[in-house]
Amino acid sequence: MAPSQNNPIGVIDSGVGGISVLKCIRAHLPHENLIYVADSKFAPYGEKANEEITRRVLTAFDFLNKQEVKSVVVACNTATAASIQIVRDKFNYPIIGMEPAVKPASLMSKNKVVGVLATSGTLLSAKFSALLEHHGNDIHFITQPCFGLVELVEQGDLESSALTALLKKYIDPLLKEDIDTLVLGCTHYSFIKPAIQKLMPDHIKIVETGDAVANYLNHVLIEKHLLNENTALGTTDFWTNSLDQNAGNVIAKLWGGDPKSFNYKGLWI
Repeated sequence: MAPSQNNPIGVIDSGVGGISVLKCIRAHLPHENLIYVADSKFAPYGEKANEEITRRVLTAFDFLNKQEVKSVVVACNTATAASIQIVRDKFNYPIIGMEPAVKPASLMSKNKVVGVLATSGTLLSAKFSALLEHHGNDIHFITQPCFGLVELVEQGDLESSALTALLKKYIDPLLKEDIDTLVLGCTHYSFIKPAIQKLMPDHIKIVETGDAVANYLNHVLIEKHLLNENTALGTTDFWTNSLDQNAGNVIAKLWGGDPKSFNYKGLWI
């Protein structure tokens, strides 16, 4: 059955990081109904095998299909690299993925030295290797796997001394290479952008992908005649499988704004 304009849009991530993308989608598409699914019980994806990641992604899609979604955004770079083609072959509605903002960073860099912070799963993927090869003719990309950052963001830790120490460990080697542009290659890292900025000179540009994904989703919905034409503000439902009693508070903290602007649904599986 073909999706309807009034059906919701699903957004999935290994945990709460994709809320950074969800916020961009909400800003660009205020009338759409959104369903966010956090697979926090199995986060992070970055150190898992592709087969396991794909099983988790398909489980999330099964849940969203029961909500009769018209489109899904895979708001996770690692999940996109591991499974985007599999889900696109399996389902007949628009599926939008993520990839680190290597292209805009390469165009932005003046000294042609670009740093990339990401999970090991993203950095080791064939999809990411192809991305670097395509855009790396005259750019020196310095990649840095960031173990432990996702876990801190999942706990709602955006500014502790432990976070700062870990970030310094990952950023200092990039600064020694004289980068002038930094790619945040994981959606979780958007929430610690202020902490990252404090550790870097002002001239270094930080590049994210949330707005680009939201713009592209808007374009696809128009092209497929799936844009919700209601004038009322859309709903935003949050589902998680985190067993942490603080999970709802972490989601509220990262979402921000009016507490009435979202519905915390609790466990999805």
